[in-house]
Order: sequence, then C-alpha cells, then structure tokens
Amino acid sequence: MVTNSYSKWGVRLGTLALWAAAGASVVFWGLRLSAPSAATTAPVVATAPVALDAQAMARLLGAGPSAPGVAPSTPVASLASRFSLIGVLSGRSSGGGAALIAVDGKPAKPFRVGAAVEEGLVLQALGPRQAQLGSGMGGPATVTLDMPLKN
Repeated sequence: MVTNSYSKWGVRLGTLALWAAAGASVVFWGLRLSAPSAATTAPVVATAPVALDAQAMARLLGAGPSAPGVAPSTPVASLASRFSLIGVLSGRSSGGGAALIAVDGKPAKPFRVGAAVEEGLVLQALGPRQAQLGSGMGGPATVTLDMPLKN
C-alpha cells in the first residue's frame, strides 16, 4: 500500500496560509480603526486679535470724559524698558568688557564698552551686574540697566 505524504503537508501549508491571512486582516483592521481619522478632527481657526479701545476702557474704570479737542495721550515706552541686560563680562583692571543686551525684545547681542547699542546710545561703562548707556563716552549716563535677580 502506497501512502501519499504530500497531502498531509498540503493541508498543513494551506491551514498556515489561511491563519496568516486571517491574522494579517485582524492587524490591518485593528490599526485602521484605532488611528484617528482626519475627518473627525475640527479644523484650527485662527482668531483675529481684539482691538482694545483705550477710551472705552478708561470710562469703564471710572475716568472722566476728556476735554473736547484734546487728543488722548498714547503711552510711550520709557527708554529703559526697551532694553534688557542679560549678562555682563566686565574687565575690572582694564575698564573694558562687554554686555549682552536685548533691544525691543529681540535676541540679545554682545556690545563692547564704547560700542553703539542703537543710534544715539553708547555703552559707556559696566559694573558687576549693571551697564550704563549714554549719548557719548564722556557724557552722563542716560540709562542704567540692571541684571534681573535670580529666582
């Protein structure tokens, strides 16, 4: 009697292929259903900045009406508030050194003593935690910047 050994392997390989296809199908649909859908997320809407009416806010807080014909004053930033002293490297014996100063909220830049920080302002002198700005090297200091205290 002759037995066909190929039929056992054929059934086993067919079963393996069927289970592999079933497993791949489960993995595919599991990943597909668990991923967030792009259609269900709400689109991001940029909000327009709110314009603030200074006179209306002043009236709300109890300020009296302004005189007719007088233009309301707009707040002017002080000169010192435009600058922020980030770091100081002072030369104690030479009187030189450099300071890291941020102007108008921009990234800080290094300035040597005698260099122009902006038009009309020169870094005049440095201390351990401060810098003095003025109109020229010989004139009085117009602005004194102090480093913020560490928290």
